[in-house]
Amino acid sequence: AGAFGGFGTTTTTAAPAFSFSAPTNTGTTGLFGATQNKGFGFGTSFGTGTGTGLGSGLGTGLGFGGFGTQQQQQTTLGSGLFNQPAQTPAQSNQLINTASALSAPTLLGDERDAILAKWNQLQAFWGTGKGYFNNNIAPVEFTQENPFCRFKAVGYSLMPNNKDEDGLVVLVFNRKEADIRSQQQQLVESLHKILGGNQTLTVNVEGVKTMPDDQTEVIIYVVERSPNGTSRRVPATTLYAHFEQANIKSSLQQLGVSLSMARTELSPAQVKQLLQNPPAGVDPIIWEQAKVDNPDPDKLIPVPMVGFKELLRRLKVQDQMTKQHQTRLDIISEDISELQKNQTTTMAKIAQYKRKLMALSHRTLQVLIKQEIQRKSGYAIQADEEQLRVQLDTIQCELNAPTQFKGRLNELMSQIRMQNHFGAVRAEERYYIDADLLREIKQHLKQQQEGLSHLISIIKDDLEDIKLIEHGLNESIPIRGGVFS
Repeated sequence: AGAFGGFGTTTTTAAPAFSFSAPTNTGTTGLFGATQNKGFGFGTSFGTGTGTGLGSGLGTGLGFGGFGTQQQQQTTLGSGLFNQPAQTPAQSNQLINTASALSAPTLLGDERDAILAKWNQLQAFWGTGKGYFNNNIAPVEFTQENPFCRFKAVGYSLMPNNKDEDGLVVLVFNRKEADIRSQQQQLVESLHKILGGNQTLTVNVEGVKTMPDDQTEVIIYVVERSPNGTSRRVPATTLYAHFEQANIKSSLQQLGVSLSMARTELSPAQVKQLLQNPPAGVDPIIWEQAKVDNPDPDKLIPVPMVGFKELLRRLKVQDQMTKQHQTRLDIISEDISELQKNQTTTMAKIAQYKRKLMALSHRTLQVLIKQEIQRKSGYAIQADEEQLRVQLDTIQCELNAPTQFKGRLNELMSQIRMQNHFGAVRAEERYYIDADLLREIKQHLKQQQEGLSHLISIIKDDLEDIKLIEHGLNESIPIRGGVFS
């Protein structure tokens, strides 16, 4: 028995170095191994289980994409996603306490309770704080997942389309893409050591992609080779379950892995159940309207967004995808330019080869003519040759006729020479002005002329006034006073 088991082998004579079929940590029942159930009724929080729900969980956990941006980070469907427990009495009491805190608190017993109710409503709308409503009952903790939080919306994400047999698992590293690519071989060797160093296993990198906040997404799959020479990929769910074991997960964290996900598709039953149950805190009416407004129900699925953090994450994802698309468009544009240059060069070469082919055809025809003359030398003219000669003479006569082709060619040549002669005489006329443009120029010059005439008249009036002033200054004061009176 080999040191690797769990893929159809039943031998247990030796303890395996590691086994996908026997994970040591079975306490993960959530979507990504999270044990806190604070998501929108999905069993867990679609993320890392930090209790922030989709506000931060979708940033690294769900990864279906952002608003249909083709970012295909997938998710693993744990037991908590579709096996939602029935509403417990504690949850019912939570709803009752929340309603009491928002509508009729009895903490102070006077008119100040109405002010407290409004304050609790404001906290619930914002999604933070504590709502006090009774001296004997603990206050209600308001989070962004509560049904009254106003900072909620529904977006659309791309559903995964990879099968479990493809074995694709996503590892999100808190490192830049350049560092990952420069150390890709060392990374593969480290992952192989984490898997036990078994020689029958090979770690392969499917792709590397940049993510916001200096993170990098690395897609891997593991190929298992059997002793008989055949090989197959380790299923994605099996590989993901192995990565989620406590000791393996700590080793991955030492490599800089912040999140691991199995990239698997959703079954029709899972999609149906997911759409039928609105997430916790989302109004069923809004959820139904989101399903109706889905632009592509076959590829997109509605996803709740809670808080500004999730909105910022989606904005960063959109910006990142836009940069990637622009980079790809620049590459395509460069390829198109290069292809256009190659096409121009090819067309020029084709034209050159056509001319060369024509010249070679004429030379070949001349050689054939000379060869035929030598071959037929000394023989009498045959009937077919005589018929061909008659046809050639007829064609020659038609060409030489005054009203036929040769005469017309001579007439065209005469017209061309005459046009060249007149063109040489009028060579100084190089430019031609359109009639409308000429009219506009005349109108502009006329306005300029009118402006100059008006300016000249003003200057003349000013000169007359100056002469009148000088005349008044040259006269005596009484006379000047009489003049200005």
